[in-house]
Amino acid sequence: MRFIGFIIFFIYVYFEVSFFITVANTMGVFLALICIIATSILGFSLVKSQGLKNLGIMQQKIANNQSPKNEIIKSVALLFAGFLLLIPGFLTDILGAILLIPNVQEHIVKFIVKKMPIKSTFASSQTRYHNEDIIEGEFKRKDDE
Repeated sequence: MRFIGFIIFFIYVYFEVSFFITVANTMGVFLALICIIATSILGFSLVKSQGLKNLGIMQQKIANNQSPKNEIIKSVALLFAGFLLLIPGFLTDILGAILLIPNVQEHIVKFIVKKMPIKSTFASSQTRYHNEDIIEGEFKRKDDE
């Protein structure tokens, strides 16, 4: 049972290397390496710019007492896409590029939000304490003598 992770990893490496060999035979090894490096740089810059934009939207929603859960899920998708783009290889670059498409992110957000059993109480969390929840009183500290 513990070898399943190793088996999946070696299957991934096999497909990644065979795909790289296929692309390198078609375009040339040097051009294939340049493409891998370029997609890493391009992916990093895209994730950085979209992440900053998403952070601004989250701050606006928090300031307006709205739930930023969709933006948080999009940020996780961006983080995962950036991780996939930084790993050298064409298959991971393709998966990372797919995760950067906004329509794909929206479908992922809708799918994950439907699966979440917890309802958001962010907007009502500041006003949920009423007067009957507050107990007023005075106290004095006494030393044990």
